[in-house]
This record gives sequence, structure tokens and C-alpha cells, in this order.
Amino acid sequence: MKKLIIILGLCVSMISCKKFLDIKPQTQIDRDELFNSEQGFKEALNGIYTLCASQSLYGGQLSYNMLDVLGQNYTFSDVTNQEIANFIYTGGSIKSMVNDVWRNAYKAVANCNYLLQAIDRDTAIFSKGNYRLIKGETLALRAYVHFDMLRMFAPSYVNGATQKGIPYVTRVGINSTAFSTVNTVIDSVLKDLSAAKILLQNDPIRNAAYTVGYPGDNVNTELDNPDLFMQNRRHRLNYYAVCGELARVYLYRNDYPNALSNAMEVIQAEKFPFTRQEDFFQTDIQKRDRIFYKEIIGCWYTETTTVIESLQDRFTKQNPAYSATTDQVNDIYEIGTSGAEDWRLKQWFLNTAAATGGPDRAVLQKYYRNASPLTNIHPLVAPAIRLSELYYIAAESTFDQDPQLALSYYNKVRVARGIGQQVNSVPNKSAFIDLLIKEARKEFYGESQIFFMYKRLYHAVYINATNSKQPSNSIFVLPLPDDENAYRNN
Repeated sequence: MKKLIIILGLCVSMISCKKFLDIKPQTQIDRDELFNSEQGFKEALNGIYTLCASQSLYGGQLSYNMLDVLGQNYTFSDVTNQEIANFIYTGGSIKSMVNDVWRNAYKAVANCNYLLQAIDRDTAIFSKGNYRLIKGETLALRAYVHFDMLRMFAPSYVNGATQKGIPYVTRVGINSTAFSTVNTVIDSVLKDLSAAKILLQNDPIRNAAYTVGYPGDNVNTELDNPDLFMQNRRHRLNYYAVCGELARVYLYRNDYPNALSNAMEVIQAEKFPFTRQEDFFQTDIQKRDRIFYKEIIGCWYTETTTVIESLQDRFTKQNPAYSATTDQVNDIYEIGTSGAEDWRLKQWFLNTAAATGGPDRAVLQKYYRNASPLTNIHPLVAPAIRLSELYYIAAESTFDQDPQLALSYYNKVRVARGIGQQVNSVPNKSAFIDLLIKEARKEFYGESQIFFMYKRLYHAVYINATNSKQPSNSIFVLPLPDDENAYRNN
């Protein structure tokens, strides 16, 4: 009988310690048995989310780790991270990281394909709406993972639309899938996301009564559904997360009208409020929102012991692996001009003398977790897409037609971060893009998106006030794993 290796674990859409499944991780399960019930499809989908939230993918390398180092946010003493920050991709450590990312990304894709291959065989097993929900999320996952592999391992669209991209794998089998061009991969991503958007039209998150909030508050309804699978829709690739990802992909292709329409669909839904100052600066650390939680459209649930310990090693111990100098952070957040009142600068960084001497360090507190018996107001998550990015997309997509409207979108996020100084004019689009990059770098600190922004725009990578790295494929295109071509049979 055919077998499928699929990782199953805690339901990633829960915020409590209750188990959704009671089966061993990485159990080899008969595919026919798994996919003969709605529950089996739910378990399989949760397994894919769990894999995506692992340290090899969005619980580590693609959020907090390697890609964020490439964004030039830290200063290092160890050789491995220095090499990564200097775009040296030949070392054994980074090759191992890259191989791990590639392998697990395509494992997630393979599990999506097994599910999609089986889901149309007997739709009668699904209760109302769940067939469309499960299939829509799975298509979205397949597209999301492929798009990030494209952004890592292929030239950007603006600099290489017809060049070699990545394999876009949609079938199950022993034969490998040929590499497609960058443009063709984007076509495939958009096809899957567009299909997912249609399937998710009746996503519970679109219900007027669905209100995002902090777990346990009086407004939040994200835990109200008695079906655990339906709770916390923002911990999954929900309808609005798909709209956000469509906006991101269309912008990558410089398709401004479609990028704008998808971004505005999320913004105009008014489902995701900007964080209140009192929540971000809450004196009770058990009630402090450190990541603008209610603004997150979709995210990866990463509250596991492994990820928490990894983040402590990187950011919060006495001599963390990742930290910037105080001067470096002050430069990023423009403390000398508009950034003096920036909430993020005030709350995200703990200034402390380096344990080994040298300049003071600014240690990131964005992912700090209160230790038991203290609690946290929100779960530990890695943002997949957040409200501020959609305002940035709307701003960039609007500028050519209406610069003042574009500036209003840009200023909207700045005001929401405590920056009272408005930008009312810019001389040209190039200057506006430079402003957007500066704001995005502040907003996405510790989230890895800034590297992708530099690459999409084929823009110089800002290192400090006197130094930048000029754009080139040698820094923007990560090398494929050494054995990838050796084992291909196409």
C-alpha cells in the first residue's frame, strides 16, 4: 500500500496547550486511511502548518534568522553570521541552512500535493463549507511556500523575468519537476492564490461578527467557534491573508492595479485595527503587545519550546547571538530626526552594555516571552503578512497616479507608530521608494521581509549611514543545494 510521510503535531491554530491530535509526530500513515474522513484532511493540513512553523522554515530561518541577517539588522562576532551578513554563501554552515530550507519547503509542498490529489475524490465526507476551506488553505500554502523559494533562489522579476526560476511542483510522483522561468512561476503562484481566494469566500473571518483581539479579552471572538479547527483564523492562511499575499505577488511583478485592489480589500475590511498605544506600552508585562498582534493578517503559530529557546539564544540572554549596537539601531530608526518618538525604537530594544565589552548593544525584545508563572497577552507567532505591509503596497502602487494619496498611506503607518512628523511631498518616485524602504526596515525588524524588498526593487542594501551594498544577483540569489541538480532526472 502506498505510504505518505507527513508531520503531524499540535494544532497550529490553537493558543492553548490543548492537543488537537493525539498521534505521534512523523508517523507514517497510510494515505488512503488518512484521507477517508474529514478529520483526516484536517489532521493532514495541520501537519503542513506545523512543518511550515518549524525552525527550518517560518519558525526560524525564514523569519527570525538567516534572511533577517541578510537585511543587515545586526552586528556579529561569530564567523558564520558575519559571512551571511556579507553575502558569502560558500561556507559549510550556510550551505547546510539553505539545504534545510529547500528540503523542508518542498516537503511541505509535497504534503500539499498529496492532500490536493485526494480531496476531490469524495467531497460528500465534508461538513458544510469545510471542503472549500481545506482546499483553499492548501492551495494558498502551496503558493506561499513556492513564492518564498522563488524570492530566495531565483533572480527578481525586475531583473530576470525570463531567467531560470524554481520548480513549481503540483503533482505527486517519482519524477522531478522541471525548473520554470521566474515569470512562469509567478503565473503558477497567482493561479493557486486566485483559486484559493474563490474557495475561501465564506471563510468565517469574513463574518461581521468575527472580531480579532487578544485571547481572553471581552471583544475577541477568535476562540468562540466550538470547533477547534475553526478557531484563530489568523493563525492560518485565511481569506484576507490570501488577499495580502496576492497583493505582495502582484507588486513583485509590478502589476500595480491588482496589487492595489487586493491590498485595499484587506484595508477597507477594517477587520485589523492598528495597535493602541496603551497596549504597546502596557506597564503590566503580562498585558503588553510586543508585535502589534491585532494587525497581523496571517501568521505561523510558533509557540513551541524549541522555537522559544532558539529565540532566547538569539535575542534575550545576557550575550545574545543577534544584537545591534545602540548606534546602529538609532540610525535605522532615525532617532536624530523623525524617529525620536517612534514606539518601535522605545519598546522593541533593550539597551545594555555588551557582556564582553565594546559598544552598548540594542537587544531585540519583539519576541520576548514572560516566563512561567507569568502569562503573555498573545501567543508567539511569526507574521506571514501584516496590515502595515498592505499600506506600503497601496502607497507604492498608487504613487504614479496620485502621489498625495500614496503619501497618505505612508503617513498612516508612521502615525500609528507614534511618529507625528508628516511627509507632505517628495521630489520623485525614487525618493519616495527610499522613504518606503526606511519605514519598512523599521517595521519588519526581526521578520526578514526587508531583504525581499531590496531584492524586488533591485535596490542597494543599506548597511549604515556611510555604507551600502550595490544590487547584484551574487547577493540576491541564494545558491541551490549542491545535490539539487545531481538528483534531477528532467
